[in-house]
Amino acid sequence: MKYRTDPSAVRGSIAPVVTPFTAEGAVDHDGLRALVRWQLDSGSHGVSLGGSTGEPSAQTAAERIAAMRTAADEIADRVPFLPGTGSAKLEETLELTAAARDLGADAALVITPYYARPTQEGLYEWYATVAREFPDLPIVIYNVPSRTAVDIAPETVRRLFTGFDNVVGIKETTRDFEHFSRVLRACGPELMVWSGIELLCLPLLALGGAGFVSAVANLAPRAVARMYELWTAGDHEAARDLHYRLHPLVDALFVETNPAPAKWVLERQGRIASGHVRPPLSAPTEEGRARIRALLAEGGDLTARI
Repeated sequence: MKYRTDPSAVRGSIAPVVTPFTAEGAVDHDGLRALVRWQLDSGSHGVSLGGSTGEPSAQTAAERIAAMRTAADEIADRVPFLPGTGSAKLEETLELTAAARDLGADAALVITPYYARPTQEGLYEWYATVAREFPDLPIVIYNVPSRTAVDIAPETVRRLFTGFDNVVGIKETTRDFEHFSRVLRACGPELMVWSGIELLCLPLLALGGAGFVSAVANLAPRAVARMYELWTAGDHEAARDLHYRLHPLVDALFVETNPAPAKWVLERQGRIASGHVRPPLSAPTEEGRARIRALLAEGGDLTARI
């Protein structure tokens, strides 16, 4: 919780690690520790767990809390830790957020409640409840309309940001790049904004974004972190070069539903023991695997060969 009192320091590449499972489907805590160590060794500026890439909706609250405990223990305050604590149920969201607070998380990443399709007032009240319950824990809104069927409006973000000191930022996972700009204009540069869309990570920095929570960090953590560092150092040409070199790896991640391709690659690289994904996800098809291999080859030396 070293960064909890200064969330403005949470910048750069926040790696959203997958949740590894054994071949039988149990959470693989040893595998999770290894993935976190690799991210730290590769220079990632922070770690997230339990966002979309971590398959949270396929886990029980107890499993998610146990995984948070493992990750927090391995991170040991070396970089910021931003676990995902949201769900479709308010009580479960509060339970998970309380656990994150108690485990020393630097902020809680709270997804918009999915499936119910609440109004903007409903979203405001949802986040207001979380913010009031945990006044000393920074709260980061997680907007991912492609998965939740609801899009939090810039004005709603502004109401929350100006109304609660601990609502400090938003992870925007929408391909509507105008939305990024409108959120920043509504809230001002003090709002921390991270991109969850891989090909909008670099462009967001030009608008004043804080960084990115990019799933491609599961395949090329060093390159993703370096892209941020190059941009902030003023070497925009080199940062753009990495952005374009990462394109094939981004495409590989989404050949089939994320995180199945990433886990398939990580297993073959020997970074996790099994690429198992829980239902309703499934392992990549034969056609998908061939496409992933081709895209990894196109990505060159940014990730280990399989």
